[in-house]
Amino acid sequence: MSDDVAIHVRGLRKAYGDNVAVAGLDLDVHRGEVFALLGPNGAGKSTTVEILEGYRHRDAGEVRVLGVDPTEATPQWRARVGIVLQGTGEFDELTVAEVVRHFAAFYPDADDPDKVIARVGLAGKARARTHTLSGGQKRRLDVALGIIGRPELLFLDEPTTGFDPEARREFWELIRDLAAAGTTIVLTTHYLDEAEALADRVGVITGGRLVEVAPPTSLGNRQEALATVSWRTPEGTPESAQSATPTALVAELAARFGGEVPGLTVTRPTLEDIYLRMIGHR
Repeated sequence: MSDDVAIHVRGLRKAYGDNVAVAGLDLDVHRGEVFALLGPNGAGKSTTVEILEGYRHRDAGEVRVLGVDPTEATPQWRARVGIVLQGTGEFDELTVAEVVRHFAAFYPDADDPDKVIARVGLAGKARARTHTLSGGQKRRLDVALGIIGRPELLFLDEPTTGFDPEARREFWELIRDLAAAGTTIVLTTHYLDEAEALADRVGVITGGRLVEVAPPTSLGNRQEALATVSWRTPEGTPESAQSATPTALVAELAARFGGEVPGLTVTRPTLEDIYLRMIGHR
């Protein structure tokens, strides 16, 4: 395992009775990258992440997270790993500052609570009781609790579920700031646009196996997929064609129409199109 690898997995297996959840998975996550793990429900995604976090034991395989086998995790190792679950808990009668300071006491080298609160955009809510926070603000508090220990590695489980579009974009900026500061981030999400916006690389898991790992722009040879060129005839009838050379086709259409092409659009398969094809969705 090289120094630039934060997570190293080889031959990971986990079964629940006759149900094989993870079937020989191999994975490397590099230090400092944002890695998104994608997969449908029941694909083995959650089991894999729980094993990496040290919450669940594996049946077979080699796993190293920050150079340590999670099954042999010490308090020192746990202080290096931040985890943001889908719901951290309810602290209705405590203020934001009280909750963050309480969690800071669990770590040997905790960050300054006031600085962390400001970093996640809750400085104006430090004295507010947590039950008064919006959904997006509560998620920011979850992240504050996940990073208060200055983690080298941060796991984010479905971080923006239930967010409105504006809150999601604000949260994305927070994740980008954490990544820019050098934190390695493993993100699980069902939002394909979120993976595309945040991840350096994505891995698609289905049937307990990792079928491909690649940057979002090249997953499934996306960059080489045929483009669809659509336009309207002079009579207003919609037409379209797929082409490996869409620029040439657009030039041909422009010459045919003598300038602007009515209703012209050029599209390539989205990350969602590629993902659905990879998991066998018709």
